[in-house]
Amino acid sequence: MDTIIFATVAVTVIGLICGAGLAIASKFMSVKVDDRIPKVRECLPGANCGACGFAGCDGYAAALVGDPDLPVNLCVPGGSTAAASIGAVLGREAGEVEKVVAQVRCSGTCEATSVKMDYKGLDSCAGAKLLFGGTGACVYGCIGLGDCAKVCPEDAISIRGGLAWVDAKKCIGCGKCVKTCPNGVIALRPADAHMVVDCNSRQKGAGTRKACKVGCIGCKLCERNCHTGAITVTDNLASIDYSKCDGCGKCIEVCKAGCLLALNISAAGAASAE
Repeated sequence: MDTIIFATVAVTVIGLICGAGLAIASKFMSVKVDDRIPKVRECLPGANCGACGFAGCDGYAAALVGDPDLPVNLCVPGGSTAAASIGAVLGREAGEVEKVVAQVRCSGTCEATSVKMDYKGLDSCAGAKLLFGGTGACVYGCIGLGDCAKVCPEDAISIRGGLAWVDAKKCIGCGKCVKTCPNGVIALRPADAHMVVDCNSRQKGAGTRKACKVGCIGCKLCERNCHTGAITVTDNLASIDYSKCDGCGKCIEVCKAGCLLALNISAAGAASAE
């Protein structure tokens, strides 16, 4: 009995000593936190997407307070509202935030392309890609197993006809889907973009045409007919410089493959908007 009492008292004393030591240490060794950090953190949406270049909202908030030269408008999901709120807290100019949305650069539906195998593996695009580059005839296209949809914080992505599809009205431009897609099919574009290249294939024209009816064949007709120089063809794939594109629609007229899609064509454009 005495042994039990002694052990209990000893453990209690040790606990009290350790507790007192931790209390003293927390007081004299604590790191002071700038009270502006939680205020800045409250201005951010909490997506923790990393679009700002930091690990998450906490990291960006701490960096903003610590670096007076760091722009306050790097949070794409938060947009201009978050930038203005942060600017008010830190006393800085907010600036504008360009709204961007995700774009699935592939039109490889069942009617346009085909599968090359009956896949029975993991229900994951990343898993399927490990097996001969994926299930589709085009190794650059959307695999369609929804890895992007699983990471989307706004449920803006769904699978339709074997392809990922983005609801632009729901998309906050966080870029999580871009980082997740193993084929690099998804990219961020300005929300007010006039058109998109709906293809991701880098194969030469003959190879692309064999794999998909609507793939970019790198013919450069769009490049040669763009009066603003907004379109260039590199590695057999057209790309658009949105800072130069005026939405005239000429590239869509001359595209033989049909891989250029209209979004917001100007009044002068010959193609109709989607």
